[in-house]
Amino acid sequence: MDQAIADSTDGDDARGLTAAAVAERIASGQTNSYAADTSRSAWNIVRANVFTLFNGIVAACFLVLLLLGRWQDALFGIAALSNAVIGCVQEFRAKAALDRLALLNAPRARVRRDGLDAEIAPGDVVRDDLLVLRAGDQVPADAAVVESRGLQIDESMLTGESDAVDKRPGDDALSGSIVVGGEGTARATRVGAESYANTFASEAKKFQLVSSELRTSIDRVLKWVGWGIGPVGLLVLNAQMMVAGGWAEAFQQGTWSQAVVNTIASLTAMIPLGLVLMTSIAFAVGAARLAGKKVLVNELPAVEGLARVDVICLDKTGTLTAGEIRFDDALTLTDRPGWRETLGWYGAADDANATARCLREPFPVDAPLVPVQRIPFSSARKWSAVSFAERAEGTWILGAPEMVFGDQAADPATPLGAAVTRLASSGRRTLVLAQTATALDDDDVAGERFRGEPVAVAVLTFIEAVRPDAAGALAFFREQGVGVRVISGDNPRTVAAIAREVGLEVDEGYDARRLPEDDAELGRIMEEHTVFGRVTPDQKKRIVTALQARGHVVAMTGDGVNDALAIKTADIGIAMNSGAAATKAVARLVLLDGRFSHLPSVVAEGRQVIANIERVSMLFLTKTVYATGLAVLFGVLVMEFPFLPRQLSITDGLTIGIPAFFLALLPNTQRYVPGFLKRSLSFAIPAGIVIAVSLTVYTRLAMDLGLSVEQLRTGATIILAIVAIWVLTVLSRPITRVKVLVVGAMFIALTAIFTIPVLGEFFQLQDPGEDGAWLVTAVVVAALAVIEAVRFAHRRFVRRLLARGSAGRGSVPASQMTGVAGASTAERMK
Repeated sequence: MDQAIADSTDGDDARGLTAAAVAERIASGQTNSYAADTSRSAWNIVRANVFTLFNGIVAACFLVLLLLGRWQDALFGIAALSNAVIGCVQEFRAKAALDRLALLNAPRARVRRDGLDAEIAPGDVVRDDLLVLRAGDQVPADAAVVESRGLQIDESMLTGESDAVDKRPGDDALSGSIVVGGEGTARATRVGAESYANTFASEAKKFQLVSSELRTSIDRVLKWVGWGIGPVGLLVLNAQMMVAGGWAEAFQQGTWSQAVVNTIASLTAMIPLGLVLMTSIAFAVGAARLAGKKVLVNELPAVEGLARVDVICLDKTGTLTAGEIRFDDALTLTDRPGWRETLGWYGAADDANATARCLREPFPVDAPLVPVQRIPFSSARKWSAVSFAERAEGTWILGAPEMVFGDQAADPATPLGAAVTRLASSGRRTLVLAQTATALDDDDVAGERFRGEPVAVAVLTFIEAVRPDAAGALAFFREQGVGVRVISGDNPRTVAAIAREVGLEVDEGYDARRLPEDDAELGRIMEEHTVFGRVTPDQKKRIVTALQARGHVVAMTGDGVNDALAIKTADIGIAMNSGAAATKAVARLVLLDGRFSHLPSVVAEGRQVIANIERVSMLFLTKTVYATGLAVLFGVLVMEFPFLPRQLSITDGLTIGIPAFFLALLPNTQRYVPGFLKRSLSFAIPAGIVIAVSLTVYTRLAMDLGLSVEQLRTGATIILAIVAIWVLTVLSRPITRVKVLVVGAMFIALTAIFTIPVLGEFFQLQDPGEDGAWLVTAVVVAALAVIEAVRFAHRRFVRRLLARGSAGRGSVPASQMTGVAGASTAERMK
């Protein structure tokens, strides 16, 4: 039966499938329905948050303590489980929000059935459906071209070839490819899971970890700890056994269990479990926040990439302007009969773009003209041409003046140039209607050319409304040190006029037709100029690449199919929801309500994520360093480890875990600068060493003073709690009310644990006595003084790194040197 259905379309190339044929194919399962993940899968979320190496180590330690009957010391297992649950819940909530938005944002497919064109969901396309393809469409299923009128398809998403391919009858059109010019029809041949896009390139649309310094650095730290945890664990276990009287004596006397508990305490302290959790939560919360602002994040870690953006390229139409174009006027240069009817035909054409559709009302059509030959509009040429059967006027050309007449259109000495220059300088968009005496033939259409000398008949002007929120958004980017480049296919003078209207200081735009072929020279020009006009789609991509080659992290925004290649190439591609489906498909972010004013909050969200993660990472890495230092020192010196696991749970939860959760979500506009791991370790290593040495010295002196094991452990816990709270305070600077509440709450909780008898008994805390109290006080004061010195040196070190890094990327505003570099002047005054 399937073969019978495949062999018959129950329709023809003009009318498409009949309703009965569609029903038969649906019944036999020959539909385009394909269940592809729109974001990170549930299994990936669970695996990333639960099934990790360190969770495995924690689980093993947890089980050992339970078997030893020391459940009180297994609290870290509950904390690790909570971390995993919180991480999963946060990411599931973000996934639900993103999936809902992605569903609302799904593209549509255009098919012809029973002779009528209709828009349907891509999943409702069936095999042998007649697809109607127009510029801006994304091909929903593999198909064979039936009819082509200048049909051009960009298959770069699938094949990597950036040039658009001319499609003629019989050629294949791959699913997922983009129609960039002309129009045509194609017969669906492979649908659903069989289509090329779903079998080969669909992974590009699923959740994937964006390659980033943040992820790479954290993975590197985890790898180091993973390699070191085994040898260090054996070293500590041996030391604890020796303290218990030796291996043989420990097993005979039954003291080996305490040695194992001490070893587990040292190992679990080394694992920065919360660092991975906080990173995942920060990404998920950032994406969820953006979803609340109608910003669809196609890849969660793309939120991090926003923090690194230092140049944003804007397409004028639909970004700076509202994208709603209206006809303004027609300036007649040469009186030729039929020019009004020709403009009416352009406005009424099925494949008319937004600009051409503006001609319908001012130039109504009484008797439709019948074209005998035509060359559809393309973004690369920026003109279209047509010859009519009823008239012998030759060929009519409608397009950008510079692309039809060359330099003549920009020369004020010519009537055309004077008109175009004057009108474009006022911010109006200009097109020219021209005529040649020679009609188009098949060779002209195939070669996309017209013959004969064109004569300018009329200059048409169009007005675009500037977005009211554009000026404020651009002001934000200036304050944040983000460079702005406006690139458009319109007249450079028109683009420059619009740019001045939204607050950019530019004299006139740069004509992209003069851009050099050499990429290095192109990069230099991009540094020197702000506004570019007459930019082709391929040039937009080259512009993005040239900026990236000069060390910039580039965001590209746009809404047209001509922006798709540049948006795909950019580090962060941002599409307007009003744009072409193909453009939204390759973008990492989609502004669902098309509001340009969301871009500042988008960039700010990314900066908040990565700046806070850098701050939080110092807490966790400091803990990993001092825990590793303690394990090594006590292992080498053969001293009993000064903590029980339950006592370390106090400091882990109240000085790192809980406050880190809040710090990771607080506002932070610090500009990202490469060197995350270097900056973090430059504080964590010396601070961790200070804490480890302080506790080692305290333990040795406490043993000399004759303190009991319980008193020694209590003193060590007090020292670690106070110093860790101070490290938390140092890394929270500049201090705000929220941070005061967080740090204050943690200090109150610690005080309660040390003063409430029931809690003191549970955590085995005892009064260290007068001698112990003086020793604790002396060690704490000395440690805090050294920590402050470390912080001072760290700030100077980071400032030098920032100054050195900004030298090659343009200066970083002082207001951005916050967080790891210390507070800005304005923040210190608050």
